Order: sequence, then C-alpha cells, then structure tokens
Amino acid sequence: MNYVKPAEVLQGMIEAGAAKAKLATSQMIVRGAMAGAILACATTLAYTASVQTKVPLVGALVFPVGFVMIVLLGLELVTGSFALIPLSVLEKRTSASRMMANYGWVIVGHLLGCAAYAALYGLTVTKMGTDAGAPLAQMLVQTAEAKTIAYKQMGLGGLMLVFVKAVLCNWMVTLGAVMAFTSASATGKIVAMWLPILTFFAQGFEHAVVNLFVIPAGMMLGANVSAGDWWLWNQLPVLIGNFVGGVLFTGLLFYFSQKGIVLSPNRPAAGGGLEPRSTEKSA
Repeated sequence: MNYVKPAEVLQGMIEAGAAKAKLATSQMIVRGAMAGAILACATTLAYTASVQTKVPLVGALVFPVGFVMIVLLGLELVTGSFALIPLSVLEKRTSASRMMANYGWVIVGHLLGCAAYAALYGLTVTKMGTDAGAPLAQMLVQTAEAKTIAYKQMGLGGLMLVFVKAVLCNWMVTLGAVMAFTSASATGKIVAMWLPILTFFAQGFEHAVVNLFVIPAGMMLGANVSAGDWWLWNQLPVLIGNFVGGVLFTGLLFYFSQKGIVLSPNRPAAGGGLEPRSTEKSA
C-alpha cells in the first residue's frame, strides 16, 4: 500500500531535517533560489487566474503547483524546514547552529531567485516597461502596499495581525510538507500536499517566501513601499511567525503525538521526497 503510517512519517521528518542540515552552502543557496523562483511563478499563475476569472479561489486552487514542484524536486523551502530541522535538533541528529545556517543560506537563495523572477516578470507583464497600468502589474502594486502600508497604518496592532497571519500560514504550509511523507507514490504526495497549501493561500495568510517576491516586485512596479516598510512591517514578523507556526503547531505537536510509537520492522521510514542528498562536504 502507498499509505505511510504517522509514526513512520515522523521518522521520515527527522531524517529529512538531518539531511537538510548537512547540505553544502552552495547547495542550500542554489536549491533555495530555484524554490523561490518556482514559488514566485506559482504566485503569478494564481494572480493571473484570479484576474481572468475574477474569483480569487480559482487562484488558490492552482497555486499549489509551485509547492508540489519544489517538494518533488527535493529543493529547499525554508518555511517547510521550520517544521523538520528542529525535530532533528531535538533528536540530536544535528545542531542548532547547522539549523540556523540552513535557514540563513536558504533565505539568501530565496532572495536571489525571487528577485530574478520579479525582474523578468516585471518586464513581461509591463511589455518591457511600456504598460505599467496592466492589470497584473497593478495587482502586484496593490498587494505589496496591502502587505506593508496597511499594517503600518495599524501600528502595533498591525504587527500583531501580520504575525498571527504568518503563524496560521505556516501551520498549513508545514502540514503540506508533512503530508508529502504520508504516501509512497507521486500521485498520493501531490494530492496530500495540495490540500493544506490551497487552504493557506485561499485565506490570505502571510508566507515569507511568497512575500520575498510579491513585495519587491510591487516596489519595482511603483508601489509606495520603502525597504524599511517591507522588512519591518512584513518580512521580519512574517519570518518569525512562520517559524513559530511551523515548529510549534506542526513540528512539535506532531512529534509528541507520535513519539514512542514503534515503527513496523517490515516497512522503511517515510521518505516524502524531501530528503536531500549531498555529494559535497557540508560548509
């Protein structure tokens, strides 16, 4: 059977987290860049669907294609790792310093991939800069301002709101990463991952990697957003909220729900398609 039992899923999560922490710096950056660009592309696909149909839920239905590609290709998505590597640290399979190094280098990769796609997409959607009023360009501008200036106008309440939305977001995103471990087949993984990713995107929660694309892209297209607005009122609180949501609501709660359950001796631990294999020495 393709179904993988929860106790085996937990073992797969721990092994995947340990493998991620051992990746070479170059691999973290490259895999992070590829993942950032792919997720950015999925975001513009979702926006295109929303604009064309005028039904935002349609955009949410197609957005998970990016997450699926990232997971099946074994790339690095820092928000998914927020639920995996801490468990490997807890099990003494890796160290906290290696965990933080992974997060840092993968975020650098995300920045590079998202920036590259933002520049190329900006040229595309504005027809090489000749049509700044295109609907998709204006949607990016409005979204960038909604994700920063709108929170800034609320003051402390805005910071609390963006943090809570980030916690809720990565609860679902990390569930998507974990659900990939519940099946041994590609089809099963895709279906399982699709559900929580659709759930987060449809409700407008805050995802750090999506925002690494959306906000800079909106700024390139003329959004009234400064670098300070971007990082203070969105990126930093969203990263923190995503970490809390991933490690607490998915990683630790699932860990304690399954810890101590004996794995079947006749079945290997779940792989989930997330265990990176490094051929280089880890930096």
